[in-house]
Amino acid sequence: MGAPALKVVVIGAGMGGLSAAIRLAHAGFEVQVVDRAPVPGGKMRTMATDAGPVDAGPTVMTLRPVFEELFAGVGARLSDYVTLHREEVLARHWWPDGSTLDLFAEREASAAAVGAFAGAGAEHEFRAFCARAERLFRAFEGPMMLAGTPSQGALTRHVLTHPRLILDMAPHRSLARALAAQFTDRRLAQLFGRFATYVGGSPFGSPAILGLIWHAEERGVWRVEGGMHRLARGLEKLAVDKGVRFTFGKAANRIEMQAGRVAAVHLEDGTRLPAETVVFNGDPAALGAGLLGEALRDTLPPDATHPRSLSAYVWSFAAVPHGPELAFHNVFFCNDPHTEFDPIAKGHMPEDGTLYICAQDRGTGRTPQGLERFEIIMNGPPQSNGAEPSEQEKQTCRTRTFDTLARFGLTFDPRPGTEWLTTPRQFAKLFPASEGSLYGRSPHGLTASLKKPTARTKIRGLYLAGGGAHPGAGIPMATLSGRHAAEAILTDRAST
Repeated sequence: MGAPALKVVVIGAGMGGLSAAIRLAHAGFEVQVVDRAPVPGGKMRTMATDAGPVDAGPTVMTLRPVFEELFAGVGARLSDYVTLHREEVLARHWWPDGSTLDLFAEREASAAAVGAFAGAGAEHEFRAFCARAERLFRAFEGPMMLAGTPSQGALTRHVLTHPRLILDMAPHRSLARALAAQFTDRRLAQLFGRFATYVGGSPFGSPAILGLIWHAEERGVWRVEGGMHRLARGLEKLAVDKGVRFTFGKAANRIEMQAGRVAAVHLEDGTRLPAETVVFNGDPAALGAGLLGEALRDTLPPDATHPRSLSAYVWSFAAVPHGPELAFHNVFFCNDPHTEFDPIAKGHMPEDGTLYICAQDRGTGRTPQGLERFEIIMNGPPQSNGAEPSEQEKQTCRTRTFDTLARFGLTFDPRPGTEWLTTPRQFAKLFPASEGSLYGRSPHGLTASLKKPTARTKIRGLYLAGGGAHPGAGIPMATLSGRHAAEAILTDRAST
């Protein structure tokens, strides 16, 4: 008889935890996933409506090869578990002055649209920006995103051997300042500045290198048939097919230590799950907060989890829309980004914020009739106080959201009540120790990405996965974090 399989407990069924569980089970480990929520997905949650479940978390899926590699790596096919549709229109954008702009999955189509929108000079600037974003993405994809433990020294050497990257990075400029220098039309600078919010930052505080996010989106945006939560369900099914066991609706409240390494995971109902290895797919700040035991408080340095990234005010509802023709992804910009990000920096709701709308029942070639599902996101500040939001705060958000959209001519029947809203304080309760932050550590500062914790911790047998760990926030990055955790476990297991 062979040696018994190594027991692994994964705490959290988000994309990072699911990704790690699938890979480890395929490698022959005995894997159990536990989650305090009733369903998988982590922040990829839904709310029930008369039109069906509506997404209340991430909505943008990019970098499809990351998911194809996960499935192919364990002998499966992504298309057998999830149905994806490529969107021809990446996003539709509106400004208060009445101007609109669609960006497309093909660069030539986007360039032509930008030219029609803002002139030949703007088209030339857009093409230069695309080339710059592509160079940055290709340069940092390998040594940063795909590397399990990136180092500042290695990145510095890489940049020095490709000196053009120094100009592209604009290391001493914020994303907002860099875009202001690249685009004459302030609307285009505002549009591409919003990519900082994809990883929880303000364009005024995030480094210029985050412009590379545009290239990830330009490579393709995918709509998950049935809603984004179907992606999590697809990974869950694959995990079950690989022998992973799931326990939902029970929170882990302690990681037991013996002889300086992890020995078991204790659940809130008293269940003890023995484990030689634990993958924590929650906010890494929970370790420092002592939520998994006092012995783990010093696992990470404080700057690995703080300062915190943005939170959000999220509406998820069904209604009949009236007004402009929506695409699947839509952005309604405020007049001045400072009215959005200056209040957030002071811990307040935006006075006049940009609003993102996912029209979940739309997409390329689809214009439904009647009741539709919508998710609306307005950026907000993290909240260390997890107290219930006041009714005044929720009503203020309702007024600012739907009155703003009404000025663009977009209304909803019925206008949603505050029961369809999730606030930063509510996110703080949903995800312990997160302070409502949806993206982990703040991306502000040139070296912020290097401060995120990697998969390995100083605790033997304890590994991290999820958007709060390297390589960071977003569905593809969280999925990659699970790959990094699994590879680290396999490497460490082999070395011992």
